[in-house]
Amino acid sequence: MRSQDFLHKHAETHLCEHYTAAGAVFSLSTNCDKLLAAARGSFRPAEAVAGPSDFSLRFWVNDADTARPPWPKPHLRGLDHLVFVGLDAKSSMLVDLHNRRVIGRFSAAMAGDGRYWNTVIFPMLISILAGSLGIVELHASCVAREQDGLVLMGPSRSGKSTLALALIEAGFRLLSDDRTFCSFKEGNLLAHGLPRPLKLRRDAAAWFEELRDREPTDVQSGERVFYCEPNRRFGRQSLSACEPRALLFLERQQSSRFSLVQLGRDEVRSRIEPDLLAEDPDAIRKQELTLENLTAIPSWELRYGGSPQAIADQLEMAFFSGSGLSQSH
Repeated sequence: MRSQDFLHKHAETHLCEHYTAAGAVFSLSTNCDKLLAAARGSFRPAEAVAGPSDFSLRFWVNDADTARPPWPKPHLRGLDHLVFVGLDAKSSMLVDLHNRRVIGRFSAAMAGDGRYWNTVIFPMLISILAGSLGIVELHASCVAREQDGLVLMGPSRSGKSTLALALIEAGFRLLSDDRTFCSFKEGNLLAHGLPRPLKLRRDAAAWFEELRDREPTDVQSGERVFYCEPNRRFGRQSLSACEPRALLFLERQQSSRFSLVQLGRDEVRSRIEPDLLAEDPDAIRKQELTLENLTAIPSWELRYGGSPQAIADQLEMAFFSGSGLSQSH
């Protein structure tokens, strides 16, 4: 590296791999094996790369930086097509949405913290990049029976992860927890997830026998939580994508109940759009095709309460009763 190279423009990042995430292809070049290992734990390898990647990531790791966890809360600043992501005093990223490039500098300890990349950095980065790729991000969990996906949408504490785990116990596979990315390519609407563990809060864990008498050992946003990998637990192959067949907007109730109210396209759009990140006009046009096809999916408001296992059984009967998705409830 050249002397006086304050911005480390000439730092060598000779290690390079390609991955797929949210239906897009990313190239990652770095000087750190541990960072590549973190990427392998968060993305899937790209089978064949023909032509340029959708986004290129160049991450340099400074072995001399002695920063250590716990890491501060990330902060983001945007100006036109540029987004700055600050992770700690000496670890940060700069995202160029127009040129589809991300550059970053990280401490060795942060580069080696695979859980932090898996649960914070990479999901946040995909959220930033999604709009410029025509991808619609949903605050949702998603499970699938075969390739038919059931998307569970709702704010924090609406029970998305809890209901997802109950559905997995009933025979579904987990695609994603908390974040689901939708793309429309070559006439196909697909839902994508990131291979990250499912998170349960202490109160939700009480519904599941294997967690009921245990204490949570992980921490997220200052709260003690359980992380679990239900596909592995039940011996089911993980999904890279599925075809979303129904959207469920969760309205959790105090009393035991199960009620499905079908929603029109305009109502579905009005619930999705406020959560989308602000984008430039070109990105909005790219997202519109995905959004139009997404709002055409049969959608319901699910008002529910009580045992998540009982709700999962009723959802299976309603949507997967042998004749495909039911159209009236």
